[in-house]
Amino acid sequence: MENIENKVIVITGASSGIGAATARKLIKLGAKVVLAARREHQLKLLVEELGENAMSVTTDVSKRPDLDNLVKKTIDRFGKIDVFWNNAGIMPISFFDEGKVEEWDRMIDINIKGVLYGINAVLPHMLERGEGHILATSSVGGIKTTPGIGVYSGTKFAVKAIMETLREEVAQTIKVTTIFPGATQSELGHDITSPKIKAAFGNLQNMPKMEEDAISNAVIYAISQPGNITVNEIVLRPLGQTR
Repeated sequence: MENIENKVIVITGASSGIGAATARKLIKLGAKVVLAARREHQLKLLVEELGENAMSVTTDVSKRPDLDNLVKKTIDRFGKIDVFWNNAGIMPISFFDEGKVEEWDRMIDINIKGVLYGINAVLPHMLERGEGHILATSSVGGIKTTPGIGVYSGTKFAVKAIMETLREEVAQTIKVTTIFPGATQSELGHDITSPKIKAAFGNLQNMPKMEEDAISNAVIYAISQPGNITVNEIVLRPLGQTR
């Protein structure tokens, strides 16, 4: 993992779940990690745990100035950004006839606009340096949709399209990776309010799920490759998940 040591890695959605789990592993591998999320208290606790090679920046990815501030503060502290992982996302899934338009708007703002704002904030810095690595978390819902996840799936299909186009545009200098996780043990989906989803799937706890480390290991695999190798897409599902 010599290709990770001393890399400066920014993670959005880092206050819990796969973001926090990956940050812990990266610190142990010698990286400098910048944690970004909305929950300031949880970020500060995580920084205390990880030590001097970690810092936090309270960030709402649905707000473009927050992403610009995140990039600026990272460069001010560490002088560069090697890896930027657009990981923040929400999943309040519902059926269309329930009309949960406010939840649709939130998913679009965080899952799509958040990725775009992150790319926009960090790409000029990476192009100027002539190197860098941008990752984003999509979902297996960004490969195949199913009843009840239409808007969420649409946002994750959008991430796939955005990242593939970015890859084609910057392939000569910047690495681009999209992660497509299946069901994972995390807070994702805790904000589901749909009675129809709950009736159909319960609290989602009976589904086969991967541990967070499965995603962390995939991310570390992607960013630890030699300079001339780029891992473009990784799809992970727990055994038993068919969709």
